[in-house]
Amino acid sequence: MKLHENKQHIKAINTIIESCLLVILIGFVATMMVLIGKLQGTARVINYTGLVRGATQREVKLEITGNSDDELINYLDGILEDLKYEDGDYNLISLDDNDYKKKLDTQIAFWSQLKDEIYKVREYGYENTNIVILSEEYFHLADQTVSAAENYSERIAWNLRLFETFTAIDMVLIIIFIINQTIQAIIINKKNTQLEKQAFLDLHTGLPNKSKCEEIFRNKEFITDSTACIMFDLNNLKKANDTLGHSVGDQLILNFAKLLRNVVPSKDFVGRYGGDEFIAVIYNSTKDEVTEILNRLDNEISEFNELGKAFKISYAHGCAFSSDYKDCTLKTLFDKADKYMYDNKQAEKAGR
Repeated sequence: MKLHENKQHIKAINTIIESCLLVILIGFVATMMVLIGKLQGTARVINYTGLVRGATQREVKLEITGNSDDELINYLDGILEDLKYEDGDYNLISLDDNDYKKKLDTQIAFWSQLKDEIYKVREYGYENTNIVILSEEYFHLADQTVSAAENYSERIAWNLRLFETFTAIDMVLIIIFIINQTIQAIIINKKNTQLEKQAFLDLHTGLPNKSKCEEIFRNKEFITDSTACIMFDLNNLKKANDTLGHSVGDQLILNFAKLLRNVVPSKDFVGRYGGDEFIAVIYNSTKDEVTEILNRLDNEISEFNELGKAFKISYAHGCAFSSDYKDCTLKTLFDKADKYMYDNKQAEKAGR
């Protein structure tokens, strides 16, 4: 009882652990999806911060050569605003990183100074401004913003790889638990099958026991093919037990069981119904074929008895055929065979 309770306790613990692993797996997958979304958004930010860096240099060159481009300036304003507030037309996100935000704010503030210098170039010519120096400094600031975004992206990628590892470990543990439970289920099923067989097995002879015999006789369906039921009863078993000991009587039972099982085809049923009673059910056989089986049994027993055993095998039997009755069941045949066996036994006693 205590062992059973321990097994139930262990099973409950395993179920809880497996459930926890499944919940953790769901959490890991959800976190990975969030990280993947951030990684994709960060890639767009890196792309556009790099684009701003290059496009600003192009704008400065255009202004120096006298080719003003207000549309490009508006374009750069829109990207920087979207990088800052993520509410523009470029579907950009605001990175949750203080270093990046500081560098972006510095870049945006310096962009305002650079635009003022661009307008001075248009009015006074680039020779009379600091446009080149400011452009170089702005390029350096933009490069720092790109680096900060890349560093943030690398941290996300590292976290993603870490969660991928945890997820893989969690999945392996779940698979191990599933395999273990499957193996345990197979073992339990095998044990149950063995117990079920033992419940219907006569341990002394290895034949189906009385419970199994009665189980097949509980079939209420009418027999539709040619079937025979034979009841056997060993003679003088009590005498063998009383005069030579129960070990001899047990050996007598075992020997008869082996001989009977040998002569009856493997497709047919042979069982031990009681202490010295045996049953054979022969399916799809004619009366001549059943008679041949009984003749082979007689021959086998005669040869066995000639070996000089301490106690000779002798038996009475009764046989009933489904073809002799209308709408009969196996139970009907058994009852008839049992009666015929009794009559045969009484006749043998009377003839002595």
